[in-house]
Amino acid sequence: MAAPNSEADQAKLQIFKDELYDTIREHGSETRVFSQADLKGLGVIPNNDVRILVDVIQMLTNEKLLIGVHLPGGELGWKWRSREDAKKYTSLPDEPTRLVYGEIDQAGQDGVWIRHIKLRINIQDATLKACIKFLESKGFISSMTNVEMPNRKMYIRADLKPSERATGGPWFTDGELDEAFIKVIEGIIFEYIKTRSAYFSRGTVLPQRQPKKGVVTGDARGVKRTATDISNDDATPAPAPATKAAPPPPKGKPMYLPMPAGYKKYPTVNDITEFIHNQKVSTAMLGVADIQALVDVLVFDGLIEPIQVHNRKGYRVVRPTKQDTVSYAKRQQDRESHPESGDIVLGPPPLSSAVTEAPCGKCPVFELCQEGGPVAPSTCVYFQEWLGLKEPAVATANGTAPP
Repeated sequence: MAAPNSEADQAKLQIFKDELYDTIREHGSETRVFSQADLKGLGVIPNNDVRILVDVIQMLTNEKLLIGVHLPGGELGWKWRSREDAKKYTSLPDEPTRLVYGEIDQAGQDGVWIRHIKLRINIQDATLKACIKFLESKGFISSMTNVEMPNRKMYIRADLKPSERATGGPWFTDGELDEAFIKVIEGIIFEYIKTRSAYFSRGTVLPQRQPKKGVVTGDARGVKRTATDISNDDATPAPAPATKAAPPPPKGKPMYLPMPAGYKKYPTVNDITEFIHNQKVSTAMLGVADIQALVDVLVFDGLIEPIQVHNRKGYRVVRPTKQDTVSYAKRQQDRESHPESGDIVLGPPPLSSAVTEAPCGKCPVFELCQEGGPVAPSTCVYFQEWLGLKEPAVATANGTAPP
């Protein structure tokens, strides 16, 4: 085909352009990059004529329906753009405005810093501000805040929702970390794992076992009786039963007990996520990754631990017998009634021993401590403070304690 000088040639190119664009859309999403070989393989261009293909690509690029990108190795590729988005480009008044909008468009849901726009397209401040003002007035772009860089002025396409990386996900509200919301969800997750990985015992003690037949209790406990003694017992009439009712079994302390060996239904992250959704505790959509992040925090805090049962990775509480038997919901209600009680503490109190409680366990000068040295056990001020024999030293302005 000769160069498109005649109207007939232009009409043919227009047909090829529309057919190629529709075929590209049918064979990939907006994120797919088509190489020249891919476009030839679509079978739209007759005889895969390179000159016709180049002319058609140029027409699509001029109409902003194709976006040129660089492939590895220096080869040029193209991605398609919707006709609605292309109309926005063609409606812009000048090239600087199109360049600014193009940078914001390519940034996608992460948005772009205004300084990056200036550096990439080498535009003056006054021109950049005028372009931004025009695009905002037309409703094409809007400003946004990135939680990782809250002081930067960033922009995003008005029809896009900022990514979770930019907004911080469901744990951020208006760019601020929502600590109260996180604590509530953590408490609900911990309570769910506690009740599903340990069983609640009301503390009832089983009655004492009766001795087996043929074994004498009391002073002769454990002595095997002869057959003659047992036969004489059968000849002796049994005493009348006591009229006094047996006392009820004593009650122990209610507590959570660990599941027996071989238990396989420890809750997984998917189970926890489904439970959170069913409880409707949040208007924000919490995905598996969001719940996994809080579960990891509970693991790092030493409140729960992972357990692998075959191909199933579940979680269980640590030290179940020391867990609080009052539910998290009840403790939350009590806290709302008595705010002065402070935050709810999850899990049992930390383990302590004489080593951790004594000053030696956390002494900053432990390596220097010896009789006759600069610090000695007999003159240790930390021991005197720990035993209550001396008031704690008050640090001076330079950070050291007075002698």
